This record gives sequence, structure tokens and C-alpha cells, in this order.
Amino acid sequence: MSSHTAESSAQSSREHDVESIDRSTRMRALMGSAVGSAVEWYDYFLYGTMASAVFGHLFFPSDDPFMETVLALASFSLAFLVRPIGGVIFSHIGDRIGRKKTLVMTLSLMGISTAAMGLLPTHAQIGVSAGVLLTLLRLIQGLALGGEWGGGVLLAVEYSPRSKRGFYGAVPQTGALFGLALGNLTVMGLDALLPEEAFLSWGWRIPFLLSALLVLLGLWIRNKVDETPAFRKIKSERKEVKVPIVEIFKTQWPAVLKAIGAKFIETSTFFIFATYVISYAIKLGYTRGEALSAVLVAAVIAIPCMLAIGALSDRVGRKSLYLIGTVLAVIYVVPYFWMLNLMSVPVLIISTVIGFGAIWSIYGALLGTFLAESFTADVRYTGISLGYQVGAALVGGTAPLIATALVGTNNNYPLIGVFIGLCAVVSFVSVWFTRDRSGQVLDD
Repeated sequence: MSSHTAESSAQSSREHDVESIDRSTRMRALMGSAVGSAVEWYDYFLYGTMASAVFGHLFFPSDDPFMETVLALASFSLAFLVRPIGGVIFSHIGDRIGRKKTLVMTLSLMGISTAAMGLLPTHAQIGVSAGVLLTLLRLIQGLALGGEWGGGVLLAVEYSPRSKRGFYGAVPQTGALFGLALGNLTVMGLDALLPEEAFLSWGWRIPFLLSALLVLLGLWIRNKVDETPAFRKIKSERKEVKVPIVEIFKTQWPAVLKAIGAKFIETSTFFIFATYVISYAIKLGYTRGEALSAVLVAAVIAIPCMLAIGALSDRVGRKSLYLIGTVLAVIYVVPYFWMLNLMSVPVLIISTVIGFGAIWSIYGALLGTFLAESFTADVRYTGISLGYQVGAALVGGTAPLIATALVGTNNNYPLIGVFIGLCAVVSFVSVWFTRDRSGQVLDD
């Protein structure tokens, strides 16, 4: 048999392994990916919502309300610094031992740290130690999410038929929106039901304690999912890489750099539209409920938008759509803040839906699949986790803090447009030089 014939036969065999998976198995994998992702992001974003709304007063009190917000958002940002560390640790386990086992570890760690936040005493009770303990638990959240995202994406992508890989890869990305929406909905409900004094005293704790129940649900679903076909094949052929991160930097470092760059526009605009806008809108004079409602509505609308974009990318390619979304984000960000300053609740909601629900969802839907297609199966978990988490650490966690500093006390919101423009340039160049593998066999 010629080498060409042997290669063709091997490729057909690999494709058949994935294409022959029955629908119920694929659906279990998608459900495990989406539900676990939703629970993880609920925990993670709940902190961001509380940091923008109440944590400054409860854990970082100051005579200056501006400094309270800055300190609370700084604690929010610190977790992004440890996310790459969590990505390296858990992706090593994922590429060596398995995707499923790693996802059980990360979900458990996230749930424990989040529930513990709901039991923390505040600054009024134990002083500065309260802020320190809160920040420590936030760092543990960062470690857990550093390993969660890559495994959740691979659970969907490596189970997908190649003609629907974009759609499957968008599903765990919507899990983040379900988590964000659930967190906002919980906080909004408590905010509406409880007097301000009760909410600040004990009501804020309830969403964190509810996390324990959500984690148990996520673990139950994930335990019903087998390892991905790609990892089972690596394991059966004994092709695991001993130290995946070393192999990545030896053979696939350009893909890591491009993954980091592609993440810039996605993470910066996400935390502007979904997190920073809450504190910004409240300072303008909107109520906490109005600001949360705008983000909630946008997140819900973004879910079907992302699924549609993922499916569209399977037909027209992911690269061109990603570039289009990047350009639209730059064009829209300054008009967005101008519209917020009109002090109209309908305009607040509609403008946030356009920015978050429509524009962000374009590249938000594609990022997971786009990165997964950039690495080989033996180091894929490590590659996508490293690219995603380093990009998030460089831009995502600091985006609300940078925006707060740029706007300052004089409402200089056009400077946010400059910041997003710089992020967009990095992403545009990175994606431009990335090969589009839409419709190709994932592991050829």
C-alpha cells in the first residue's frame, strides 16, 4: 500500500470514528458541556455583578465611592492573573488523563469557592481580613475557570460532526450567557423582593449559596458523558505527550500567539458590555435593576444569535465572520456609551442588546471552535486553554478597571473606544494570519 493510500485510509478511519457516533451520545456531550459551563460561569460572573453593585461597600469601604468601586473591580480582575496558571495545570491533566476527569475537578473547585463566599463575614465584622478572604476565594475561582473553559469546548467540538463543528462549538459558549443571565436574574429578583438594608445585610449571600445545588446538578450530568473520541484515540495509541506545555512551545507556539491575539476583542468587549456597564449606568443615575435588566435581556437574546452564527460559520467559514464582528465592535463602542448618556431605559436596553447580544455574539460564538481547530489533539486542551486564558489575563480582567480609570470622574467615555480599537487591531491581525479549517477533518 502506498504512503498516500495509507494516509487516506487513516484519515477516513479517524473521520468515521467521529461521524458514526449516535445522536444521543452527541446530545449528552453537548448537555454536559453547556450545563457545566453555565454553572461555572454563573459562579464566576456572579462575583463580577456583585463587585459592580455591592462588594465595594461591603468588603472595601472607603470615604470615596469611586475608590470602593475601583477596589472591588480590582479584586475581580486579580482572578484573571491566575487563570493561565489554572489553564496550564488542568489542561496538563486534560491532555494526559482525560477531558472528563478534569472537568469534574474544575466544577467542584468552583462550586466550593463560590459557596464559601456566601458565608464570608464582611468588613464591618472582621475588618480588612474580609476583603483579603474574598480576594483569595476569587483567585480559586480563577484557577478553576482556567481549566474549565478548554475542557468544556473540547467536550462539544471533539464530539461534533465536521459539518456542524461551528454550531457544536457555540453551545458551550452560550453556557456562559446562561450563567450570566441566571446570576443577573437571581440578583435582580432579590433586589426587587428585599429592602436595600436586607439585601446588603444578608440577601446578597443567597445567590452564592445556591451555587452548591447547581454544582451538584452539573456533576451529575457530566458523570454520564464518556471521554471524547479524540482523547480515546490518543490513549489507545499511547500518543499522550508527557509535558504538553513544553510540546506546545516547541512545535505550535505560533498558534498560541494567534489564539491570545484573537481573544483580545472578545474578552475586552464582553466585560465592557456585561460587567462595566452595570457600574457605569448606576453612576449615571440608572437604578441597579435597570442596569441588570439591560445585561440580562442582551444575554438572553445573544444565546440564539450565537447558535445561528455557529451554524452559519459551518457554511461560510469562521475567519471572515470573526473579522466582520471585530470591525463592527470598534465602530459601535463609542456610540454605545453616547446612547447610555441619553438617560433612557429603553435606549439602555436596546443599545446593550445591539452591542452584547448581536455584535459580541459574532466572535463570541466562534472563538471556541476557531481555537480548537488550531491545535493537534495531543496538546489541544493545553493550546486552547493557554491562548484563551493568557488573552483574558492581559485584557479581560483589566477591561472594567481600565474603563473605570479612562472614564474617571469626567465621563471621558470616548477613551474606551481607543482601548477597544487597540484590542481590535491585535485580534484582526491575529485572525487574519490564522488558517480557516471550517469543514475540514478535525484531526487529519
